[in-house]
Amino acid sequence: VQLQASGGGLVQAGGSLRLSCTASGRTFTSRDDMAWFRQAPGKEREFVAASSWTGSTYADSVRGRFTISKDNTKNTLYLQMNSLKPEDTAVYYCAARNGRIIHSHRSRAESFEYWGQGTLVTVSS
Repeated sequence: VQLQASGGGLVQAGGSLRLSCTASGRTFTSRDDMAWFRQAPGKEREFVAASSWTGSTYADSVRGRFTISKDNTKNTLYLQMNSLKPEDTAVYYCAARNGRIIHSHRSRAESFEYWGQGTLVTVSS
């Protein structure tokens, strides 16, 4: 199984980007939870958003600005990022797992089995 993330780049504060994560080697359905995490320079990896059969979950820092979505027909996960801030600068990773996980565990990196290579998002002030 491979996850290929793309869509990162340099954007000014207040701008938008859409990240994509395309899976190959396995079809991820609505029964499989997927998520985005990010890691800023010198910081630990942190949860951004998750998509599951019950809906979406967001970190407080991105709620209202980011939207996670999934196109099962394209086996692709998206992250629409609006009103970007310099503190959103990070390498963004997509993640997936076989099956579902309870809500409280969706923000944990160890809950996910498959990881993409990351795509860099840089927000300038």
